[in-house]
Amino acid sequence: MPSIPKTKPAAYTFYYDSEPFVMKPLQATNLRVQKGKQEILHGLSLSVKAGTITGLIGPSGSGKTTLMRAIVGVQKYSGELHVLSRPAGSSILRSKIGYVTQSPAVYGDLTILQNLEYFAAIAGVPKVKTKRVIEQVQLTSHMHQLVDSLSGGQRARVSLAVALLSDPELLILDEPTVGLDPILRRNLWHQFAELAKAGKTLLISSHVMDEAEQCDELILVRDGQVLWNDSRTKLLNATHTSTVGDAFIAMISHQDEQPEKGEA
Repeated sequence: MPSIPKTKPAAYTFYYDSEPFVMKPLQATNLRVQKGKQEILHGLSLSVKAGTITGLIGPSGSGKTTLMRAIVGVQKYSGELHVLSRPAGSSILRSKIGYVTQSPAVYGDLTILQNLEYFAAIAGVPKVKTKRVIEQVQLTSHMHQLVDSLSGGQRARVSLAVALLSDPELLILDEPTVGLDPILRRNLWHQFAELAKAGKTLLISSHVMDEAEQCDELILVRDGQVLWNDSRTKLLNATHTSTVGDAFIAMISHQDEQPEKGEA
């Protein structure tokens, strides 16, 4: 097992982690990602607690997708990044992580069942599991329907079903509700809550602040930096606000008011 990081994460005034030395499903220390001459993630330190819905919240371009790609092992990085007590990208993690990208990664000219059977064969998952996960995402009555004929919310649920095939411990969902109407968003968040109750750990990105209200824990990011990594309740108490959106604005305002290094 890798050693537990002892370095305290870089932080802003409002940021703190109440359990910094407990090994968690996801832990990063001084995580950096460089693309060409541009650094996207600037020495992030963060963690995610087991069995929770953690919202990765920030505006577009803040580094959310880059961070998720590093976690699932498809993005080069420097620093420490441990996922389920293994270095990110380890082959043993492939069946332990479910990853849902922003755009549904399924085949439109196949039915829901055919998609699930195809991905099950690739992952070495028993064929019997396909109908079980289709039922889990409430698409049984549509299983023989072509994916191209489905609504946006249904396609999002097909992608979620694919991610659930291997019964992963950790689910990484990159803006899974983007572009969906409020009813479909609500239904998906209900499913996320049920997965967390079943013991899964979920990291869900969004740039929509009201979706952060659905999360137990929050990681707030801006310009490749972590502003907060702790519970939603503690965030609201620390910022003396009633919504995550207001808290985010308060933290940005506080950050922008701080003098640059070297200034008097």
